[in-house]
Amino acid sequence: MPDQPPPTNMPQGLSRQEAAERLAQDGPNQLPGSAPKSNAAIVREVLAEPMFLMLLAAGGTYLALGDKGEALFLLGSVFLIIGITLVQERRTQRTLEALRDLSAPRALVLRDGAEQRIAGHEVVRGDLLVLHEGDRIAADALLLDGQLEVDESLLTGESVPVAKLPAASEEPADSARVFASTVVTRGVGLARVLATAGHTAVGRIGADLAATEAPPSPLQQRSRRLVRGLGLLAFIAATAQVLLGWWWNGRPLLDSLLSGIALAMALLPEEIPVILTVFLALGAWRIAQLQVLTRRITAVETLGAITVLAVDKTGTLTQNRMAVAALTTPTADWQAEGAGALPEDFHRLVEFAMLATPGDPFDPMEKAIQKFGHGWLQGTEHVHDGREPVFEYALSGEILAMTRVYASATPAQHLLATKGAPEAVADLCHLNAERRGAIRAQVEALATSGLRVLGVACGHWSGPSSGPPGQADQQQAWPPSQHDFDFEFLGLLALADPPRPEVPEALAQCQAAGVRVVMMTGDHPATARAIARQVGLPEGAWLLTGDDLHTLDDATLRQRLAQVNLCARLKPEHKLRLVQLLRAEGEVVAMTGDGVNDAPALKAAHVGIAMGERGTDVAREAAALVLLKDSFAHIVAAIAQGRRIDDNVRKATRFVFAVHVPIVALALTPTLLHWPALLLPLHIVLMELLIDPACSIVFEAEPAAANLMQRPPRPVADSPFALRALWWPLLQGAGVAALLLAAQAWLQAQGWGQAQGRAVVFGALLLCVLLLIQVNRDTRQPLWHHRHATNPWLLPMAAAMGLLLAFVAAVPGLHQLMGLAGNGPATLTAMGALVGLCALWLELLRRCRNGLLRNAKSPS
Repeated sequence: MPDQPPPTNMPQGLSRQEAAERLAQDGPNQLPGSAPKSNAAIVREVLAEPMFLMLLAAGGTYLALGDKGEALFLLGSVFLIIGITLVQERRTQRTLEALRDLSAPRALVLRDGAEQRIAGHEVVRGDLLVLHEGDRIAADALLLDGQLEVDESLLTGESVPVAKLPAASEEPADSARVFASTVVTRGVGLARVLATAGHTAVGRIGADLAATEAPPSPLQQRSRRLVRGLGLLAFIAATAQVLLGWWWNGRPLLDSLLSGIALAMALLPEEIPVILTVFLALGAWRIAQLQVLTRRITAVETLGAITVLAVDKTGTLTQNRMAVAALTTPTADWQAEGAGALPEDFHRLVEFAMLATPGDPFDPMEKAIQKFGHGWLQGTEHVHDGREPVFEYALSGEILAMTRVYASATPAQHLLATKGAPEAVADLCHLNAERRGAIRAQVEALATSGLRVLGVACGHWSGPSSGPPGQADQQQAWPPSQHDFDFEFLGLLALADPPRPEVPEALAQCQAAGVRVVMMTGDHPATARAIARQVGLPEGAWLLTGDDLHTLDDATLRQRLAQVNLCARLKPEHKLRLVQLLRAEGEVVAMTGDGVNDAPALKAAHVGIAMGERGTDVAREAAALVLLKDSFAHIVAAIAQGRRIDDNVRKATRFVFAVHVPIVALALTPTLLHWPALLLPLHIVLMELLIDPACSIVFEAEPAAANLMQRPPRPVADSPFALRALWWPLLQGAGVAALLLAAQAWLQAQGWGQAQGRAVVFGALLLCVLLLIQVNRDTRQPLWHHRHATNPWLLPMAAAMGLLLAFVAAVPGLHQLMGLAGNGPATLTAMGALVGLCALWLELLRRCRNGLLRNAKSPS
């Protein structure tokens, strides 16, 4: 069926004022979806968390003991933590909503006589939609002009596209209606919006199609299993603590219960879910600042593990600024650069290249052809604006050429205009081997300069008239294949698309980072080689073509693919097979694409990346990332940002486990050694008020490491919660715990009272939070290395800790409330000495670990 662009005498569409009035009257064009989580719902979730249930239990226990001050402090801290959680939740929610707004489908409409690209939710009744191949239709509409094929499988379950023809009467048939959320698979058309939002066909089906909750990422799933396991351990340990304290040590039951609650609170790493939720959401927001939109948050954690980056050439490695650079006929050559006129010998070649191209094209290459023809042939008889084909043979996987059929003045005579891959056009012309060889040599010469080459042919066909487009009985008269025509080969048309200047540096970053870049293009092999040389992409031992893929089995192709960086003359199904084979070899694959047919490969890749400027809606929806600016350098920047996020998640996780070990030890050991309790629920609450912001603010804002893109990708199965990743922070915490407990034993031996010893140990523990933050920020630098300037939140965190210590020391009633005593020189000296010992332990451990890692990497 023909692709007919909208006519040149385009209707005006709605005015801006009319559109605003209808938007206010009908509301935004949004399907029923999940409303933002309310504050009440967030509070309910907070109160259902185990940590807060234990806080309430501890507050109730204090009330039962008659300690109203402790009870009020604990219950008041519940409201403070609820406030902090609300702020974090709202921050994350605003970030996700902003990303959803950016990723929402957009629509091309006619308003005030001009085409405008607007957000899909701004479409109103009466708007005129301009529809192109690959668009997802924004609302139910009536087709006024053009012919389309539409995938309505979302509504009907049928995978075969449905033909759509303009309304021929006041009571249009279903074939003239197009529906919201369906996809244009072929054609160009103009449609008037009939219904929006919940009044559309898809809106009436229900909200299930509108908003589905994304499944948790693998990292989130592992973290939830870890938290559940530690929660069970906390329950068992707390129960044992209560029984031991009450039965073995002879403590009162309520005191033993408080010790058990304190141990359970110490064991629960409540910060882990906060780390993942906040880091991934804010990481997606940071990536959006790099002009890369994250459609699925789970892709953020995969970015740091990418090992193969499969990219298209056009628009990604090149500037996507197509321009006709050269023409070749069987007898002459012409170069656009420096030319003052186009010789008559080339007029027919350009004329039929234009006839083989839609008048209002979407493809940059076809736009360049029309621009060139109008620039050089304007005012001649070779320009046929407004002339529409009566039939069209589209580009297909079998024949890499397209033919447009035009009616002529002679009845039963039709004019044929064809363009496509030179070898395909030459095959349609049934040329002899000598002529094909000459054309192949011309193509090689042009492609070696990095030009994209098309063959152009013309022909005539005598057959029955097709009549008005859309009459099925007459359309059956057309030959089934382009091979059934006789064509005359007119020549070659070569287009230039210069490389992006930032690509060589970005490629060098990929090579240094251990990310292999594979160019997958539909262009000629010589063109691919030329662009690869210009941008600095190594060619590899082999160059694969689409024909090679047909002849190689999976095992052979897998071996050859390991030495290939260039793949040319590929079709979308070839890209899908290559991605699947790379995945089967254990590679983590990122794949770029822009067309409807690229969607399967984008879905098959670990990270699908759609082109935002020239990509179709279908490609964008199949992808996990969308480039708002189609540039290879932005992809590399997103990979670097993904690595930074992964680094910071690991740093925060190390800190959480390191800081929880001494808290657990100080809560458990006194029971085992028959000591009075060192840490009470009040102390642990204060610790949590420091640990939580340290995780969600300080570590999230940590800048990228200097060697971020000079190290290989992390293994995709490498979890920050694996024991090999946690042995070092566990040793950090164990050493700090041993020093704190040894200090408590020494202070008791020196005759210090229980409250005085607790003051020294608790104050040192608070300051050790800062030490653990510093040592886990960068394992390569000494603990005392000044790095606060690179993180804007580190000094505020230190200031908050100092204010907390000063507050505890300055408020007399707070001493008694927390079971502390003494804030004189002796207490401060003991506390400073203890913190110094902890710092020495952390620095010694850091140096030992780095030495072990260096020895492990040494070739000897």
